[in-house]
Amino acid sequence: MSIMRHSAVAAAALLLGLGLTACGGNLTSGGSGGGGGSAAGGTINLGMLTPLTGSSSAIGPNMRGGAQLAVDEINAQGGVNGRKLALTVEDEACDPKTAAAGAAKLVSAGINIAVSGYCSSATLPTLSIFNKANIPMIIPAANSADLVAQKLPNVFLLNGTGIQQAAAAAKFIKAQGSTSVALLDDNTSYSTDITKRTADDLKPLGVNVATQQSVTAGESDYSGAVNAVMGSKADFVYWTGYYQEGGLLIKQLKAAGYQGKFMVADGSVDPKLIQIAGEPTAQGVFATMTQTPATISGGEAWIKNYQAKIGTAPGPYSTQAYDAVRVAAEAVKMAGSTDGQAVTKALEQINGFKIFSGSLKFTPEHTLSEGGFDILVVRGNDFALNKS
Repeated sequence: MSIMRHSAVAAAALLLGLGLTACGGNLTSGGSGGGGGSAAGGTINLGMLTPLTGSSSAIGPNMRGGAQLAVDEINAQGGVNGRKLALTVEDEACDPKTAAAGAAKLVSAGINIAVSGYCSSATLPTLSIFNKANIPMIIPAANSADLVAQKLPNVFLLNGTGIQQAAAAAKFIKAQGSTSVALLDDNTSYSTDITKRTADDLKPLGVNVATQQSVTAGESDYSGAVNAVMGSKADFVYWTGYYQEGGLLIKQLKAAGYQGKFMVADGSVDPKLIQIAGEPTAQGVFATMTQTPATISGGEAWIKNYQAKIGTAPGPYSTQAYDAVRVAAEAVKMAGSTDGQAVTKALEQINGFKIFSGSLKFTPEHTLSEGGFDILVVRGNDFALNKS
C-alpha cells in the first residue's frame, strides 16, 4: 500500500473513530425541504442493485449492510438538510436481465439516486434505464471501463477501474519474477476488460502471456482451461472472474499438478473462494483488490460498529456501499435538492470529501482521481494485506 493510500485511509479511520461517520458533521445543515420523490423535500429515496441470488450472492448482504449502516447513521444525526434517507434494495443476480428488471422496479418506486452495481455485465444495461429517468448513479463496486465508455453524465464509479487493476496486476506479476503468464477470464465485460488490459500492460514489462483462456461461468469442470495452462508451462495464473469459478480453477489446477503462483481479481475476493478451493489449497493465493474492512488501517472501530448495528461481520464491498450512500448524501446537501441534474453537477464538484479510499474527487470521466489496488494474499480462511 502506498504512503498516500495509507495516509488517506488513516485519515478516514480517524474520522470514523471520532464519531464523525456518515454525516461527518457536514450533512445535517438545514436547507430546502420536499416530499418523497420530489426535488424539493420529503424522504430521499436511494436504490441499490446487488446480487442477492446467484453465484455471487454472498456479496449482496455486505453491500446492503454497508449502505443501510450509512443510512441509519445519517438519519440518526438529522438526515440531509432535514430530510431522512430510505434505502430500497433489488436483486441483480449478476445477470443483465435480472438487473434491468430490478432497475425498472427502482425507477417505478421513485428513487432519487442509485447507489448500485456489483457485476459490471449486469450493471451495464441499467445505465440507460437510470439515465432516461434522470437518476444519478453512484456505482460502489462494478468497475469495467465499459461503464464509463458511454460517457453518460449521471454515472460515477466509486471503485478503482479495470485500468488501474490491470496496471497493479502487471506490476506485481513482474515483481514476482514471472516470465510466463496464463490469463483466464469468464467472458464477461468486467473480466475480459481486465484480462486484455493486463496482457497489454505485461508486454512492455517483458513478461510473456503464454495462454489466454475464457471459461463459461456456472460450469463445474474447467479441464479445458486447466490443460491449456499446464501445456503452456505458465509460472503465474491470473484469474479475472468471480469467486465461484475461481475457487474451482484453483482446486482443479492444483489437482493437475500446477505449482506456480495464482492470483485473482477483485470479483473473487471473498472467503467463499477459499471454501470452494479448500483452505489448504488456497493458501498463498494472491488478489488485486481495493480496500476491504479487514485491510483498512485503523478501521477497527468501524468494523465493531458495523457488527453491532448489522449483526454480522462486514465483508468485501461493505465499505464501498457505505461510502456510496455518504457521497450521495453529500451531493444532495451540496445541490440543495434531489433534482437529478443538480445532484449530478454536485457530484462533479465534490473535492476532498473523505471516503475510505482517500479524498474524493472525480475525474472528467467520473472515475476516482486517487485510490488504487492493493495486493492481498490468502492466509487461513480469509484474505489479508500482502506485506512482502
